[in-house]
Amino acid sequence: MTAVELTRFKAARRDELLAARPGMLADFAADRKGFVSARLVELADDEWLDIVEWETSEDYKESSAKGPNLPGIAAFFAAIDALVSAEEGVLSSFD
Repeated sequence: MTAVELTRFKAARRDELLAARPGMLADFAADRKGFVSARLVELADDEWLDIVEWETSEDYKESSAKGPNLPGIAAFFAAIDALVSAEEGVLSSFD
């Protein structure tokens, strides 16, 4: 089952965050087993929601344990001011 990571955070430096995003995605694709995709949603009041899909829950947990281990990931994390919440769910399909 596809695991979904939902991370809400504050980031007032919008331009820095968006400039770092392609590097983070490239590093995830190269280094994070099971990484499927990511969508970044801009909310009100400098809040953002990052929706990341993983092949499995174990892949998500392994990625989380690595932290900002590569430059692109570190640059993106550095643009984040504060973590608001982080949750994991399972993508459901009702076809």
